[in-house]
Amino acid sequence: MTNLISGQSNIDASVLLGESIIVEEGVVIEAGTTIGNHVTIKTGTHIGKNCTIFDFAMLGKQPKLGKSSTAGGGGLSGLTLGDGCSVGSHTVLMAGTSFGVECIIGDNAGVRERCVIGDSVIVGRSVTVENDTTIGSHTRIQSGAYVTAYVTVEEDVFIAPMVVMTNDNYMGRTEKRLTEMRGCTVRRGARVGGGVHILPGIEIGEDSFIATGSVVTRDVEPRMLVMGVPAKPIRPVAEEELLENQ
Repeated sequence: MTNLISGQSNIDASVLLGESIIVEEGVVIEAGTTIGNHVTIKTGTHIGKNCTIFDFAMLGKQPKLGKSSTAGGGGLSGLTLGDGCSVGSHTVLMAGTSFGVECIIGDNAGVRERCVIGDSVIVGRSVTVENDTTIGSHTRIQSGAYVTAYVTVEEDVFIAPMVVMTNDNYMGRTEKRLTEMRGCTVRRGARVGGGVHILPGIEIGEDSFIATGSVVTRDVEPRMLVMGVPAKPIRPVAEEELLENQ
């Protein structure tokens, strides 16, 4: 099978290439990286040193927006992957997004445009991260979680499987929603349990703990454990569990 590699790309001689790869113009792939089979790397993508890209991944895809989309359009810079990143099979990473070093992006995950991802972030299998989202270093997002657009997740956060974040109280109805659309903010060291749903604009405080299955309808104080539907304060987080004591 033939690889289609633009002559205007820059691929280090040490890079290992699989079969049926497409590399468009302006792509940079640095030393020690391995590219699997049937990978597509779009214009302007920059892949750092010692990365691993598994079969059927697509890197640097430009978005195609619906007429009613609230995501901003316009030209986007290329995708950037820092040194030592691993990108799973059938994963799609959009243009205009940057990853720090040593990130792991699981199989079938999707990260939209204009996201900023820090160092050593884990984006688990089948996770979706929507546009214009920021994720701090050392944060772990487990399988199947949905991170909506316009979310801020700070450093050292743990997001368990199947968490759902929302940003629109009107679910697509009325023009008013456009002025009030906001994702949540999850502060440093917070832990969000499996299946939790978080309403638009909520702030989850530093080092707080959201119990499994909770629905978060109001802000959560720092270092507080909350539980229930709707989630209510139960007790302070134990001192030995605080990030500063790890």
